[in-house]
Amino acid sequence: MTESFRRDGEYEQYANPYQGAQQHASSPVNPEWPPPPAQPPAPQPVTVDPGTTVWPAQQQAAYATSTDGGDGNGGGGTALLTAIPAEPAAPKKRTRGPLALLAAVAIVAAAIGGGTAYGIQELTGNDTVTSSSTSTNVIPSSARGTVSGVAKAVSPSIVEINATLSNGSSTGSGVIITSDGEIITNNHVISGASSIKVSTSDGKEYTAKVLGTDSAKDLALIKLEDASGLTPATLGDSDGVQVGDEVVAIGSPEGLTGTVTSGIVSALDRDVTVSTDEGQSQGGQGGGGRWPFEFGGQEFNGDTGSSTTTYKALQTDASLNPGNSGGALIDMNGNIVGINSAMYSAADSTSSSSAGSVGLGFAIPINTVKSDLAKLRAGGSDS
Repeated sequence: MTESFRRDGEYEQYANPYQGAQQHASSPVNPEWPPPPAQPPAPQPVTVDPGTTVWPAQQQAAYATSTDGGDGNGGGGTALLTAIPAEPAAPKKRTRGPLALLAAVAIVAAAIGGGTAYGIQELTGNDTVTSSSTSTNVIPSSARGTVSGVAKAVSPSIVEINATLSNGSSTGSGVIITSDGEIITNNHVISGASSIKVSTSDGKEYTAKVLGTDSAKDLALIKLEDASGLTPATLGDSDGVQVGDEVVAIGSPEGLTGTVTSGIVSALDRDVTVSTDEGQSQGGQGGGGRWPFEFGGQEFNGDTGSSTTTYKALQTDASLNPGNSGGALIDMNGNIVGINSAMYSAADSTSSSSAGSVGLGFAIPINTVKSDLAKLRAGGSDS
């Protein structure tokens, strides 16, 4: 009888003797079965391409990949890890701070247009002329482009001028350009005057003095005494005027203060020749109630005399009559584009039956006036 040999504890571990024999033959008994999992080796540096980002968690995976060559067989390949793309930046919110506020202010400023011009004048001083290099709307939008709108907005800036001369009197018109009473008119309206009275649209009367004259351009600048708070006109840009543009004339023909007429611009750059003689002022006793002028080599409304000057003028069919000289020619936005200076009358010196405008009037371009203001304030070329 064969007796089996076993070590202490061998039988208790294996209930099947044959299984125990096989285990004994293949390997010694391990009291800690099953064995604990093997600890992974410490992470080793991994070589990657320059510029590639490897995060700590990725480095462990990279090591595992590098030791098995990427096929799980323990090859010696090197892992190339690509950088994790950065999350896209959140879209920027629209700025709604000072920049947005400035844009809104700019829009409002553009919307109110010409309304700012007079305000600027009041802030910068009474002798500041309200002027615009482009067309400025000085009329409310509801009345813009209408004769009534122009008349209502600009009439407070137009005055009647009565000058006392050595040989009679002269009646004309003028345009207020500053709130303290500087007024542009024609030189022939006040030339040789011993005194000047001015009536504004509200019926007030002022005494005026001459600041400067320029007979070569038929312009004069006078100043009201003790005046303030007047409504100055806005001087526009006569270079922008085109033939066919609608215009309004305001003046005091034959002493009819604040008369409004309308028409169009008939022509540009007309060479008009007028007299500079003091004795031939419009409305004076030597002038027959009309201002003589020359055009195309012909004399109109009487003898222009021996002393004359020629200037480029705007021609208009708006009705002009004696007394309109020095008044305003206005565009439909309320800007002064010319100073009315001459007109043709069919009446002779002895009859008034055919007197009146026949649609041939002339105005000094306002850009000529603006370029002459500094000289007029300094006394003019005639002083």
